[in-house]
Amino acid sequence: MKKHTVAVLVNDQPGVLQRVSGLFGRRGFNIESITVGSSEEPGLSRMVIVTSGDDNTLEQITKQLYKLIDVIKVVDVSGSPMVARELALIKVGAEPAARPEVLGVVETFRAAIVDIGPSTMIVQVVGDTEKIDAMVELLKPYGIRELSRTGVTAMIRGNAK
Repeated sequence: MKKHTVAVLVNDQPGVLQRVSGLFGRRGFNIESITVGSSEEPGLSRMVIVTSGDDNTLEQITKQLYKLIDVIKVVDVSGSPMVARELALIKVGAEPAARPEVLGVVETFRAAIVDIGPSTMIVQVVGDTEKIDAMVELLKPYGIRELSRTGVTAMIRGNAK
């Protein structure tokens, strides 16, 4: 099974996200992550969906998505050179004595401290999924109190649309 990153251009209408996610659920396809936001065209939104499956599964997903009335375009961006990023906010236990160690991890990953409390710190990290996973693993010994990840957003490199 291979991971696929699919960009879907849709009409910015109420219920579109539910119809797209419902299609995945009804067909037994798993959504590993989904991000939705405005696109470069007014009235259209872009969804970036990460899913797993073989090429036949991807073909079925694409065909089913095109059957939805609000879907304008479906592109498998993982089939081309792409830029993919995810954002995570990680709240870790950080008593004053442990903060220099946490700061060392943060600097290594080119992350940032965005909040410091009496016994916690919130770390912001941006990068590919593997970078986020590695950062989470290194911060586990300090005690992760909360973790929030955006999911992947992606674009094909260069001039391709």
